[in-house]
Amino acid sequence: MSEVVKSRPRYGVMRLIDATGYRLPLAGFVSILHRVSGMLMFLLLPFILYLLDKSLTSELSFAELQNFTSGIFVKLVILALVWAYLHHFCAGVRHLFMDFHFGLNKDTARKSAVGVLSVSVTLAALIGLKLFGVF
Repeated sequence: MSEVVKSRPRYGVMRLIDATGYRLPLAGFVSILHRVSGMLMFLLLPFILYLLDKSLTSELSFAELQNFTSGIFVKLVILALVWAYLHHFCAGVRHLFMDFHFGLNKDTARKSAVGVLSVSVTLAALIGLKLFGVF
């Protein structure tokens, strides 16, 4: 009898090695990105406040800010913040609709997840093109 008990699969415990074979649905991926974008905005809040302070202090500090933000690394950080805000906003609207019990079935949840990803990435790409001076 002990052989039968040992051969049963274990439920409820997922180890890291077991989790590598799990394929996360797109709605779960969007949910994780929603949390990541919120954390990114929170962690970079001092940077945002620094930029705001430099832009409002004087004309000289605004000119220094323009010089500071002309670097590629700073533009990439700003682009990451733009994406984080757009994704967090779009995913938040999606979650609000789900709170009102719209789009809870599997097919609609997948479509809304695709919509959140496509809208946030497209808008971030357009803003990134503008940020890097393409148009």
